[in-house]
Amino acid sequence: MDGALAAFFVITSLTDMALNDCPTGCLATTDAPARLSFQLGDVRFDEDRIGKEFYVGYDAGQKHGPFQTTIGASLTEDGAGWIGAGGKWTSTDIWSGPFFLESTLMPGIYFQSDGPDLGGSLQFRSSIGVGFAFEGGATVTVAYDHRSNADTDVTNPGLEVLSIRYAMPL
Repeated sequence: MDGALAAFFVITSLTDMALNDCPTGCLATTDAPARLSFQLGDVRFDEDRIGKEFYVGYDAGQKHGPFQTTIGASLTEDGAGWIGAGGKWTSTDIWSGPFFLESTLMPGIYFQSDGPDLGGSLQFRSSIGVGFAFEGGATVTVAYDHRSNADTDVTNPGLEVLSIRYAMPL
């Protein structure tokens, strides 16, 4: 996937900001639903399935323009871990109803353990997901993410995760 998901995040969030946020302040702070999320995914490396990953995340209760601060940490079956923070964009004007589209871009630190060599500790996690929002504020999202070091190291193979996430409001 290289930088395709990161490019999607940049294009969609900046377009949303220009169309919807800039008339009142491009990065103005507004309230957003704070959520705690739990995610289980299937990990792929070099197109081979290598195990499962558990991820826990927190979305802050504010947005700056279209960007909601999000932090997360994950652990795979083979003991590899990742922790990072960044921005999340969630569609609000694409569909009416409970369905939404979201993307994230999060720099973070990778701990290899018995996991694959991703070419260094600095790893960028970018994702895209389609979700459903329940009336009480909880969401379920199917997401695909790519993790790589964005060519900051000679070795840059990338890692992908297809997952399902449940997020509950706080």
